[in-house]
Amino acid sequence: MVEVALEHVTKQFGKVSGVQNVDIRIQPGEFFTFLGPSGCGKTTTLRMIAGFYYPTSGRIVFGNQDVTTLPPHKRNTGMVFQNYALFPHLTVFENVAFGLQVRRRPKDERIQRVERALHQVHLQGYGNRRIDQLSGGQQQRVALARALVIEPNILLLDEPLSNLDAKLREETRLEIKRLQVESGITTIYVTHDQAEAMAMSDRIMVMQGGVVQQVGKPEEIYNRPLNRFVASFIGESNLWEGIVERIEGDRIYVRVSPDLVLCGSMKNSSPHSRFAVGAQTTMSIRPEAVREASSEFAQSENTFVAKVVIAEFTGVNVNYLTEAANRPLKAMFVNQGHQVRQRDDRLAIHIPGDSIYFLE
Repeated sequence: MVEVALEHVTKQFGKVSGVQNVDIRIQPGEFFTFLGPSGCGKTTTLRMIAGFYYPTSGRIVFGNQDVTTLPPHKRNTGMVFQNYALFPHLTVFENVAFGLQVRRRPKDERIQRVERALHQVHLQGYGNRRIDQLSGGQQQRVALARALVIEPNILLLDEPLSNLDAKLREETRLEIKRLQVESGITTIYVTHDQAEAMAMSDRIMVMQGGVVQQVGKPEEIYNRPLNRFVASFIGESNLWEGIVERIEGDRIYVRVSPDLVLCGSMKNSSPHSRFAVGAQTTMSIRPEAVREASSEFAQSENTFVAKVVIAEFTGVNVNYLTEAANRPLKAMFVNQGHQVRQRDDRLAIHIPGDSIYFLE
């Protein structure tokens, strides 16, 4: 297991900035994910770790070794590409063995290690198959076996599930996580899929425009986003703006419309938030935090009526897009006897004050 450190790494492509001042430390054996929209710099960062790009400035260190300008084949990393990059003219066995051949490992050792790698990814007996005889999920596992067979210090995965259908993505996601836990290998994973990142990662680095927005555990990033971008990109969030009407101790009262004031707690706010009466603030309200108001909430704070615009029954949940205070509000109710409303129905809503998160 190897620690990976990026020390103030920047990458310029001419006058265009690909990545700016990335400064992170990935712990040995950690499953660390780069997450962000297309073009945010996550793949550029991964390719610098792999050695396909060299930083314009900054250092990349594996353990105690500075690898900033070391060529890829000397870094002992295994990489799985988005398109798998398999050789169509070779068999499964030959594809997996390719890295060992390049390293001139003895034939007996190659056979033993390839068979072990195929067993790890549940493809034992597939060694003589051609690549075009495999499904997309099987090809993805061949690519994973090829990366693992060289026994790399670091495993790099660039959008490895993007070409799979939804069910296969979930199965393969669990398989990758199982292999990583069993091997203990330091793993760096690139994805734009928030659910993937949340389910698999020990920690996540959220990027936008080549800049790191936040680094933390999945629950930290979801529950305590540092800024508006992270709050909106990670999962679903209702972002409502309003004016601070009054402050009473820890409680903040925000007017969001002429006839609606919401109350929240000052402790539920991003680190650099500052509150003053008359100032504008942004509130993040997760759909699952929204409650259907019952008689016990009838006279309480943060209770109001919304109009149903769209209702989606998914079996497990009922998802609503509603309109309240002249703005959209998404709500998600667990299907436990909930009466599904229809378009234009009225829905009594309660938002617990402790579920409102204030952004700077």
